[in-house]
Amino acid sequence: MEFSLKNKVVLITGASRGIGQAAAIGLAQAGADLAIASRKLPDLEKVAGEIKKTGRKCLPIAAHTGKIEEINSLVKKVMEEFGRIDVLVNNAATNPTMASALDIDERAWDSIMNLNLKGLFFLSQAVARVMKEKGGGKIINVASIAGITPDILPVYSISKAGVIMATKVMAQQWAHYNIRVNSIAPGLTKTRFSEALWKNDDILKMAMSRTPMARPAEPEEMVGAIIYLASDASSYVTGQVIAIDGGVTI
Repeated sequence: MEFSLKNKVVLITGASRGIGQAAAIGLAQAGADLAIASRKLPDLEKVAGEIKKTGRKCLPIAAHTGKIEEINSLVKKVMEEFGRIDVLVNNAATNPTMASALDIDERAWDSIMNLNLKGLFFLSQAVARVMKEKGGGKIINVASIAGITPDILPVYSISKAGVIMATKVMAQQWAHYNIRVNSIAPGLTKTRFSEALWKNDDILKMAMSRTPMARPAEPEEMVGAIIYLASDASSYVTGQVIAIDGGVTI
């Protein structure tokens, strides 16, 4: 029962596919009601249909969490529907370029940082204000092992290192409001987001040569850790990064 999320309300971003979709369905199966967000409503509605099959409520909301006004609107809509937010899962991210650190331009830098770091922080801030008034909550950030050790995606790596530090800062500053903040750091995972990596034979071979388990992860393999961090089973855990990477960071 410590792992049960019965009657909890979870807001998850980037929920239309990949890790976000798998997490949303898994959290619903653990008993949570969901508010799911991404940029495109039709994609979200398909996921909402799957969630409703579990018997849980689901509110799909189109929102770009790289835009402050849309962050505020998102939180307002969730509060109008559910009256509280018990868990926030910051999963939305972008990486529009494979350019090296010598070649990447300012526009790509801004796009990555705006969503991956700035949007994550200010959505967390908006939700934490709600959680503070309601007696606490849990925030789970989806970082990456690219934020622990440099990757072939340089600015993405920098943004995810920022997510890890944001996790620690928020955990330290909000603990006395009974808000726990943790993150997971996936390794290479077979999602559409990372398709350019795992469908490239050379990149895949290089990545697997550093992976003791010698295979990419499936999105569903991230769900158990997210449920753990969202539930009372992790009641004394905050500010931590759980690497789910097949052993890469060993």
